[in-house]
Amino acid sequence: MLSSCAFSKKNRTDLFLLFIIGVFLATIFIGANKALANDSIKIEEDHTIEVILQRHYLDGEISEEVVHETIWSMEDFWAFYDDWQLVDQNQSQIIFKKDLNDISPLLKMHGYFGLSDDGTLNIYNGEPIENNVIQSFFQVNTSRLKSHLHQELLNGIPVTTKDQYLQVLKMCEEYAVNEL
Repeated sequence: MLSSCAFSKKNRTDLFLLFIIGVFLATIFIGANKALANDSIKIEEDHTIEVILQRHYLDGEISEEVVHETIWSMEDFWAFYDDWQLVDQNQSQIIFKKDLNDISPLLKMHGYFGLSDDGTLNIYNGEPIENNVIQSFFQVNTSRLKSHLHQELLNGIPVTTKDQYLQVLKMCEEYAVNEL
């Protein structure tokens, strides 16, 4: 009978140890689940950020568009702006840039090639007579220019397409003053 009592004590000790181990493991498991739940909440919380989209055009014009994005998934956010180049970022703002192989909408609507008084080839916002220079390129040897081209540049050559922009630049480069 004594041996059965000793067996019971050993059994109770083993059971007690198993109970302690079970409580310990349950505490760890519950704590891990709470941490996981908190992480899930953080991921699912929205975060609104200001996104600045800079578009750089061939004619040197830069336009900026400001949008406010609610980010639910960073992976989706970065995928959406995959074709943009990251310029800067902080907690509340991200700046992206894109180089466009086109002339700006401003130039398409109001752009004119023309010559300044000193013979510099410029692009103007409006006709050259208004003298609202957007961009200057190089000085042109006006004495070498064909008379009709010279007159067209004095009056202003409208720029409505990228091809036209490049064509006028190329044509005028032939008459550029070479500085030493």
